[in-house]
Amino acid sequence: MKFTQASVDRFKLEAGKSEHIEFDESMPGFGLRIRAGDKAQHRTFIAQYKIGEKHRRITLGDVRKVTLENARKEARRIFGSVANGHDPANEKAQRRSAASHTLDATIARYLEAKATELKPRSLEEVERHLKKDWQPLHNLAIASIGRANVAATLSAIAKRSNVTANRSRAALSAMFRWAIGEGLCENNPVTGTNRQDENGHRERSLTDSEVAKVWLAAPENDYGNIVRLLMLTGCRREEIGSLTWSEIDLAARTITIAKERTKNGMEHSVPLPDAALSILQGIMRRGDRDFVFGTRGGGFSGWSKSKITLDKAVALKEEWRLHDLRRTVRTGLGKLGVQPHVAEAVLNHLPPKLIRTYDRNTYAAEKRDALDKWAAHLKRAVAQATGANVTAIKGRPR
Repeated sequence: MKFTQASVDRFKLEAGKSEHIEFDESMPGFGLRIRAGDKAQHRTFIAQYKIGEKHRRITLGDVRKVTLENARKEARRIFGSVANGHDPANEKAQRRSAASHTLDATIARYLEAKATELKPRSLEEVERHLKKDWQPLHNLAIASIGRANVAATLSAIAKRSNVTANRSRAALSAMFRWAIGEGLCENNPVTGTNRQDENGHRERSLTDSEVAKVWLAAPENDYGNIVRLLMLTGCRREEIGSLTWSEIDLAARTITIAKERTKNGMEHSVPLPDAALSILQGIMRRGDRDFVFGTRGGGFSGWSKSKITLDKAVALKEEWRLHDLRRTVRTGLGKLGVQPHVAEAVLNHLPPKLIRTYDRNTYAAEKRDALDKWAAHLKRAVAQATGANVTAIKGRPR
């Protein structure tokens, strides 16, 4: 039968049949499939072709929604694609499969795959960036995400923080590289997007009055204790945030951070001033949990939310980061007359290769004296800020 719109509209199943396909005489492979329904017959246009020994059939649409003319055009396109060596049905299935790989589903697979490869803290940071910062794109198929999508989202993130934007960008790029290797997409849309300016090398060091304000505003919880310990020891955020009881020797008054947890891969022994020791002694152990801070599988989490709350309480005029406390300690030690090589040892900074080859001194006594001097300086700064006669820094001065 040669199809016309009128013939298509009036064609019906013969009595007793549940399905029938009628092909158009003027275009071999282009047909009309009719199926029996509960209340009415369902009619759809189809395109049928053969690849090798296999028959393929593609549905072109319901006759109530697709005109005969448009169905013919689509069938003609499909047959032309077959003539050029393509398999439209397989390509359609691939597109449908790609559409099912949404960003949020891919993120879940990626995090599961990386769970044993990344350090717990690194995994937590990557998860936070992918799940929080890229949430606007979560419902999109990864194959449909383009550079424009990524760039627009990065601009929105950068309004909050350039540093966060760059970290989020790196996390997403790594995930897309993995997805390409898994055959989930063909391109990395992060490639070509711009990194944000982080204002070059950071030089922020808090003044004594700012340090006192941070100390006084730090809350009486895990985050507050971490902030105070960072101020007293000059350690990195993760070194204290993921601190374990097994790394603490209260009798020897030291923290020993394993090389696996330090940036330079060198074990770091941290002498504890009285104020730092007092903070640790005042923390209750939580069952058999080895981590000093936090409640979940790893150490402390919730850095961003806690920092925002602290910033509101402190209200410093100039932006600051937790890492600035480390620079503040180093600057303060210099002002107190601590020798540069000792101050660098306090921060676990490696000396030049030639010096460390011949000088094997760990400067344990000098480091302890330096941090004791720094703790005394902090005590005076807090006392001046409150007008109180502070004899020791224990918790928040009242």
